[in-house]
Amino acid sequence: MFRKTLKKDPELFQNVSEGLRRLYRTKLFPLEDTYRFHDFHSPALEDADFDNKPMVLLVGQYSTGKTTFIRHLMEQDFPGMRIGPEPTTDSFIAVMHGEQDGVIPGNALVVDPKKPFRKLNAFGNAFLNRFMCAQLPNPVLESISIIDTPGILSGEKQRISRGYDFAAVLEWFAERVDRIILLFDAHKLDISDEFSEVIRALKNHEDKMRVVLNKADQISTQQLMRVYGALMWSLGKIINTPEVVRVYIGSFWAQPLLVPDNRKLFEAEEQDLFLDIQSLPRNAALRKLNDLIKRARLAKVHAYIISSLKKEMPSVFGKDSKKKELINNLGEIYQRIEKEHQISPGDFPNISKMQEILNGQDFSKFASLKPKLLEQVEDMLAHDIARLMALVRQEEAAMPSQSVHGGAFEGAMSGPFGHGYGEGASEGIDELEWVVGRDKPSYDEIFYTLGPINGKVSGAAAKKEMLKSKLPNTVLGKIWKLADVDRDGYLDDEEFALANHLIKVKLEGHELPAELPNHLVPPSKRDLDHCFIGEKGGVEM
Repeated sequence: MFRKTLKKDPELFQNVSEGLRRLYRTKLFPLEDTYRFHDFHSPALEDADFDNKPMVLLVGQYSTGKTTFIRHLMEQDFPGMRIGPEPTTDSFIAVMHGEQDGVIPGNALVVDPKKPFRKLNAFGNAFLNRFMCAQLPNPVLESISIIDTPGILSGEKQRISRGYDFAAVLEWFAERVDRIILLFDAHKLDISDEFSEVIRALKNHEDKMRVVLNKADQISTQQLMRVYGALMWSLGKIINTPEVVRVYIGSFWAQPLLVPDNRKLFEAEEQDLFLDIQSLPRNAALRKLNDLIKRARLAKVHAYIISSLKKEMPSVFGKDSKKKELINNLGEIYQRIEKEHQISPGDFPNISKMQEILNGQDFSKFASLKPKLLEQVEDMLAHDIARLMALVRQEEAAMPSQSVHGGAFEGAMSGPFGHGYGEGASEGIDELEWVVGRDKPSYDEIFYTLGPINGKVSGAAAKKEMLKSKLPNTVLGKIWKLADVDRDGYLDDEEFALANHLIKVKLEGHELPAELPNHLVPPSKRDLDHCFIGEKGGVEM
């Protein structure tokens, strides 16, 4: 049966990358090509776009610590790296894995079919002279590639002096990367005009965007609260989304903290950011699938716009005046297409950018509506994508441990300096004495007021005492399960002390463990196998 289906239906794929590549070539590219999508929005995708490692794009004003951040992640210098208080990085640097240290200049880079940068040649020599690839053998780069960008300065002069469309280049990268990290310096939080323009150019990629408030150890807690509030207010004006963008606060380099008051906060934030970056290889296939869907939706709308403009054009006289009229009335054309084809307003391209490009186009060369091409894309979105989604889940299940390793990621994961080590439920992990024993005398006083019988208190008696913590019943129920080590439905003095210790852990803001760690098992129960199959009793919280 399976073989028959395979012959009949060619859209069954061996892996997600191959499936995406074939779908793009056979179903989406013909529509893009017919309606000149690549002249308006984004160059055609190539094989390397589907096969490349996840990429992280770093964007920020000069001296926010972008290059230092990369060095911190890799714990190693990379070729072409320059760090300083003034604008030092004046190029786009793709930091990628290679067997030997070396630099590939931009012009050579865009002719390499194995690298996903060939379409950048459209930005010309002014850009390519400011583009390079730094290759080096580093374990972090085995899983991800990182794009360092020139520091953004303020003022019109800087924009003109670049010689290429900086925002357009960033938008090109934003379409293809897996994560965009915007860096801000806690010391100087002004968002320049060019930076605002850049953030708006990344508008359709908010799902990939994360914000880092760097150098936060240089200011006091009170100042940090003000700076964080100001940053959120500024971002809220630029990024018009209902969800608040995630901001990570810290000092992302390997130097001593200048103001160590917020050390625990910085450690927790760094851990969260590292986990986010480490998830990229596992989620890479899903990101590529999501980007292809976004691209297909835009290509469909674009086809309707171009074919509508073609339909309105006169065959002989008055072409120029009609062209101007159509460009000026593009908003009305958008509304008509939206109603006629039931398309969401959010799927339409930016109207002013579209008008600007249309001014330089010959409308007579536009293609009329070809329903078959649109049907192919509809079929891809309705059926093929669902099959690929199932394949994504299979690939993720087959590679559950795939994540970024090496560099700073190793230091954050293990040993006594791993996040949360010796805190909360991990307190006393290295000690010979039972950590709960420190406070057991005070817990014993309460225990004996509950009227224990044969050295144990019932679930009902324990419940009254545990409810005084005001923790939700779901949490108290979990604490009961962890503390009732012998699963007999009662608590002896050690188990009661353990339950109170776990309540204290939770009240201090720490998470409860899924299973009771060995160092918390009461001394009298350590010879028991406390992984019982059933329970003889219990208490409903």
